[in-house]
Amino acid sequence: MNLKMRRSPQTLLVLGEFLADEQAWRYGYDISRATGLKSGTLYPILMRLAEHRLLETSWETAETGRPPRHMYKLTRDGLRYARTQAATDSVGAVGLRGLVGVEG
Repeated sequence: MNLKMRRSPQTLLVLGEFLADEQAWRYGYDISRATGLKSGTLYPILMRLAEHRLLETSWETAETGRPPRHMYKLTRDGLRYARTQAATDSVGAVGLRGLVGVEG
């Protein structure tokens, strides 16, 4: 896969979070809490990954009185890309968490 996408430490951190449970649907809020990324950083990354078809997105049907929530999951190509990035990442997930001040 030959993507022209900026490989920022924050993007690698998000991809690493998806690799923690490769088949699970994730809420943006949960990813934000796990990575320590603010919404102004996280959601543009999620949108960019979705535009490159690395993430599948879906709206959760909400209970009455609650707004629907957007969910994200790695696509097959996204899983391959995330694994490749993790394998070539010299900092590692622990180092990336340290860059954004997350304990884990």
